[in-house]
Amino acid sequence: MKRIALIGECMIELNGAPFGDMQQTYGGDSLNTAVYLARTASQTAHIEYVSALGNDTISEGMLQRWQQEGVGTELVLRDSSRQPGLYLIQLDEQGERTFLYWRNQSAARYMLQHPDFARIAEQLTKMDMVYLSGISLAILPHKDRQQLIDLLGQLANAGVEILFDSNYRPALWDSAEQARECYRQIFAVTSLALVTNDDEANLWGDSSEEITLERLKFAGVKKAVVKMGAKGNYFEDFTTETRTFVATTPVKDVIDTTSAGDSFNAGFMAGLLTGKSPAMCSEQGHQLAGTVIQHKGAIIPADVMAHIQFTNEQTALSEQS
Repeated sequence: MKRIALIGECMIELNGAPFGDMQQTYGGDSLNTAVYLARTASQTAHIEYVSALGNDTISEGMLQRWQQEGVGTELVLRDSSRQPGLYLIQLDEQGERTFLYWRNQSAARYMLQHPDFARIAEQLTKMDMVYLSGISLAILPHKDRQQLIDLLGQLANAGVEILFDSNYRPALWDSAEQARECYRQIFAVTSLALVTNDDEANLWGDSSEEITLERLKFAGVKKAVVKMGAKGNYFEDFTTETRTFVATTPVKDVIDTTSAGDSFNAGFMAGLLTGKSPAMCSEQGHQLAGTVIQHKGAIIPADVMAHIQFTNEQTALSEQS
């Protein structure tokens, strides 16, 4: 059974209208992926989440719910002086979202300064894969961020596959150049990059998916997925120079696009862990994301996913060059 660790921050989520109806739950890009991956690949992979929480009742409640989802929590540190961060999601009539955050003093932001983080770093050497996002990096203080990048380089040199979703959020970085420099270092040790065309355009000025793929190739990435929302995605294996395009099935009733990319990543990775083709992995990603965006919140109820049946049939439309 493969072992995969996902690094990041989970926050308390408030979803609704300010001073109106509000639903409280939890979410965070890497945690969302961990939950959806546990729901779809628990028979083929052992999934651990790497983060830090407080000792408060909300932290304890979150931890218990992750365990119920099948997400391992042995690598979640507890910080008695801090609590989880908080964010508010506001949705427009088209289901697009805007966020407000309160996370500067969150426990996850300071996890590398935790006295027990050396144990976490040692456990990561035993993983087959380590997954993180641009947000996982951006929330950290500058010195800690570089420490994590250096650790990832050591893991890659030891044979651990690094999976990276660039997930660029400008407000979390001092400058675009700071983000680009961190990403350059990460891409150099990345086995699989999972990026979004809008983010790449915003950060790098890419005018097409083809330009993004060429840039990732020269950055040192071995394989890459470029997500294009409702259009579909490209996958390219730079070691074999094989490129695949997979279209999505249109979704009529889009309610909330929160976690669309996170759930796609989980579906793709679930296929990857079972040795499926890039086209089938992509199809699984689209199928899962297409279900998630028809419901509110970052993490939809598990029973809503009961109808999803991943198969081995190559139903994705693809073209190779």
